Amino acid sequence: MNSEYSEFAKKGLDAELPEIECFENQFKSYTITIIIPEYTSLCPKTGQPDFGTITIEYEPDKWVIELKSLKFYIQAYRNLGIFYENAVNRILHDIVKACKPKWVKVRGEFNPRGGIKSVIEAKYPPSK
Repeated sequence: MNSEYSEFAKKGLDAELPEIECFENQFKSYTITIIIPEYTSLCPKTGQPDFGTITIEYEPDKWVIELKSLKFYIQAYRNLGIFYENAVNRILHDIVKACKPKWVKVRGEFNPRGGIKSVIEAKYPPSK
């Protein structure tokens, strides 16, 4: 690992963020897709803003994500220094912890910076 980046590699993973609330699911076997086109955070190395779209696709089990709390949770990233990879995996972790879905996929499509566009995906349960 490049030692220059090692101090930034875990930034944002343990930051305190608002709780993702849930409500009881009343149905079976359906998929929910949530698209958040105005995601923003800060690069932990440069402090420059990052922008993108976060898509959350999941099959609820006993609990469904409450959207207002999710909005506040995502808005908390606005001033958080965090790499793309960390953000997508942190969002996945926090969703699994909050609502324990049958499965979930979080996809981050980040706007080009320096001529490079990044797309990060994380899934639960993890691929074998």
